[in-house]
Amino acid sequence: MEEFFVAQTKSSPRIHFNPQTHQHEIIGESYPENSAKFYGPMFSWLEVYLGNVCNATVELSLDIVYFNSSSSKVFMDLLDLLDDAASLSTKVVVNWRYHEENELALECGEEFMEDIQNIHFNLVSYQ
Repeated sequence: MEEFFVAQTKSSPRIHFNPQTHQHEIIGESYPENSAKFYGPMFSWLEVYLGNVCNATVELSLDIVYFNSSSSKVFMDLLDLLDDAASLSTKVVVNWRYHEENELALECGEEFMEDIQNIHFNLVSYQ
């Protein structure tokens, strides 16, 4: 399976999913004009990937400085997809990265963490 990569723009994050290492990341700001259209290919890739993961720990690093409400819905859908995979025996770790002075990002991470059950969810601050 090929890697999934989308370059960062002013309004959309860098997305890099590596099926060989099972290390995935979404980094940057997220307020694309059409979130469903922008993130649609990512979900298509993930559904195939998660259907083929065997005996691996899937790790996703989310470092989103700012996101709009439609992106928030996308991230919840993403976490739900990963949570479903984790409920079926795939080990999933999510690292929600936020700048230590960004209280809003911390609060968003805490809210996302409350809505999942099977993912190992880490809140990771940095300077």
